[in-house]
Amino acid sequence: MLRIAVQSKGRLYDDTMNLLSEADIKVSASKRTLLVSAGNFPLEVLYLRDDDIPQSVASGVADIGVVGENELVERGEDVELISRLGFSKCRLSLAIPKEIDYQGLEWFNGKKIATSYPHILNQFMQQHGINAEVHVITGSVEISPGIGLADGIFDIVSSGSTLVSNNLREVEVVMQSEALLIGNKNLSAKKRVVLEQMLFRFKAVKDAEDKKYVRMNAPKAHLQEIISVLPGLKSPTIIPLADDDWCSVHTVLDQKQFWEIIGKLKDMGAQGILVTPIEKMII
Repeated sequence: MLRIAVQSKGRLYDDTMNLLSEADIKVSASKRTLLVSAGNFPLEVLYLRDDDIPQSVASGVADIGVVGENELVERGEDVELISRLGFSKCRLSLAIPKEIDYQGLEWFNGKKIATSYPHILNQFMQQHGINAEVHVITGSVEISPGIGLADGIFDIVSSGSTLVSNNLREVEVVMQSEALLIGNKNLSAKKRVVLEQMLFRFKAVKDAEDKKYVRMNAPKAHLQEIISVLPGLKSPTIIPLADDDWCSVHTVLDQKQFWEIIGKLKDMGAQGILVTPIEKMII
């Protein structure tokens, strides 16, 4: 049985549980139970605080874990980076009251900065020769300047709406962060087999993101022209139709290029274009 540590609440919890669900790994969403077993896969989920996950994986309490890159860097635990998961993206930034005329990092010399990430902040300040006082806070860091506790803050920024609501503005981005899958460095061979099975499912889900399965009727007279604009995984599938002058073309398109390519296909005579979302894709 493979044990995965997952954040017990918040956006990272939601994104992780969605990934497990899309990979057809059925886990109870109950947050009242600390440890829950999957019903159809040799996996058990350990619900923890986000800042406890790196240590739990490093010590072997959990075999693997999903954690924000910011927390992993801050804790500095000796774990294996298995995969970047591509969700729960954010950044760690310095922010100050918006009315201040900010000219550069030198502004922070002699200032007090509130943060929940003192290790990352201190490293950044040392690298840039800034002498600031770091005030460690667990909780709502963004209120610190407004109540006179600090001159600025160093915290997670996603949409930036929390900064705006607290009369702050982002002035320096220190690091980008996303969800990481980490593992204990002494994972047994048996558990690695289960991990590989899970990673295979995750990849199938990720490869299908923003992909559409497209079917269309195409005039054979323009078939080569139509094929030339299709950036599918490989050559598109061509199926004969009852009308010898027409055929059916099946392919996969990326959402980013979808409407541009569909427009070209229509101009080339393609008809009856059907579009279907893809849940999983094995490449």
